[in-house]
Amino acid sequence: MSLELNSPEFLERINEAYYVWFATVREDGMPQPTPVWFVYENDSFLIYSSPKAQKVKNVQQNGKVALTYASDPHADDYVVVMGEATIDPTVPPVDQNAAYLVKYDAGIVDLGMTRESFTARFSTAIRVRPLKVRGD
Repeated sequence: MSLELNSPEFLERINEAYYVWFATVREDGMPQPTPVWFVYENDSFLIYSSPKAQKVKNVQQNGKVALTYASDPHADDYVVVMGEATIDPTVPPVDQNAAYLVKYDAGIVDLGMTRESFTARFSTAIRVRPLKVRGD
């Protein structure tokens, strides 16, 4: 099946994902994939990060990124999104983002954190605007 951005099939797969692999590129050209939590809103992915994380530095130097997700262990149903990432200072903090909290409140507790401590640690918002998607 061919996926199109914001098609019902794309949205269904993205909305079922608890995390995605977020691939950025380091200054030396080495790809850096990292699993991240996210919400899909306003036709873009929103990821919160620690401000000192390597992925933040990577995005500031090179906004070309990819997000990947496979819903089964054999990767028969997968999504690859190529996009442009930016640091978005206009995003509310985690503890004021209702959609993010609905999705990850239990996960925050599982990490042994409170909403407040998670918000303080993951205070940098990364916005990824999808440019192209492929999947099967």
